[in-house]
Amino acid sequence: MAARLQESVGQLPVIRAERIERHYRMQGEVVSALRGIDLLVQRNEYIALTGASGSGKSTLMNVLGCLDTPDAGRYWLNGQLVSEMDDGELARVRNREIGFVFQTFNLLPRASALANVELPLAYGGVPRRERLERARAALAEVGLAERMQHRPAEMSGGQRQRVAIARALVNRPALLLADEPTGNLDSATSGDIMTLLDALHAAGNTLVIVTHEAEIAAHARRTITMVDGGIQADTGVT
Repeated sequence: MAARLQESVGQLPVIRAERIERHYRMQGEVVSALRGIDLLVQRNEYIALTGASGSGKSTLMNVLGCLDTPDAGRYWLNGQLVSEMDDGELARVRNREIGFVFQTFNLLPRASALANVELPLAYGGVPRRERLERARAALAEVGLAERMQHRPAEMSGGQRQRVAIARALVNRPALLLADEPTGNLDSATSGDIMTLLDALHAAGNTLVIVTHEAEIAAHARRTITMVDGGIQADTGVT
């Protein structure tokens, strides 16, 4: 009861996952990608989700990002029980509550930086004038005020990732979810992007970064290591 009361007065976690399981059938066999995951993420946490290939970190990222649904267990995102939502409800939650940053940027090649950043707002039905104002502000926040009309092909890899981060920020989401955000960048540019993500955390954003690189994970304040579909270690748990 005390925990529920605490949550009701503004301490609601961004992520609460209880006994999450996800299974796949491959070549007639059932593969358990997630095995009873329990996870609590508070506001303004900065988390690195790590593990070897096949450890389950990508599957967990998909569940946390509402790109996939668990076979068992319950998942609340920003107080909403998303594990029981249908596809349409999940799409609305993804657009409103989660900002995604992907390794491959996922930008529209023929659209300007400004148009790419506007896109989530357009899906959300935000009026055009407000979309433009918010998209310009997001691009300025990531240091691209002078590159708003440039297309992705006219930008460096680091600039394209900054556009992707601005797009992730523009809806003011509860959670920024970054999947190998420096995977396609050289070491110097990777450092610049991580400095930007560090600054976004310092500004109050909640970040979960999926990475296999120790130097990237070192930027986070909490590291969760996955092995065989379970959490092997969590530096946030005492």
